[in-house]
Amino acid sequence: MSQKPDSALVQAAMNGDAESFGELCRRYYPAMVAIAHSVVGNRHTAEDAAQQAFAKAARKLPQLKNKNKFGGWLAVICRNVAKDMAQDTEKFYTSDDLSMIAADSHENGTTDVVKKAISELSDSDREVIFLRYYDGMTYERISVVLGISEQAINGRLRRAKKKIANYLRRNGFGEVRL
Repeated sequence: MSQKPDSALVQAAMNGDAESFGELCRRYYPAMVAIAHSVVGNRHTAEDAAQQAFAKAARKLPQLKNKNKFGGWLAVICRNVAKDMAQDTEKFYTSDDLSMIAADSHENGTTDVVKKAISELSDSDREVIFLRYYDGMTYERISVVLGISEQAINGRLRRAKKKIANYLRRNGFGEVRL
């Protein structure tokens, strides 16, 4: 059985077929969680953001002009939802709360340094790192999700890995090859 293209599913969903929108959700959910995770830094919050993004996309589906660009359109919605959630979360935590959360962390120092290096990347570089290495997506799939070329993805990944390696080198990890 061949997989229906996104554009056919989008059209069917616009015509009221809930199962078609459900299939789009299944296709894109892992990618949207990875995108949100790159913004909010927490898997559970990222899952909430992805779900909110799908709910918003369902309401705004008639506004999608190019049915072939569903993945990129959804990624923009998800990114914005995640940014809003990150800002809201910051409002609820005091610096003491954040210190307690950090003290409760069971992760070793190396993991923390790598997370810090990733957090200092640009949004677009951090996003492709999450999609590729946290979610295990292929360049082709990332291209569909973000609506950019595989060459652009390759460039972002090379740039991001170089920045991470430089950060680790500056923080005492010697020569790092990623």
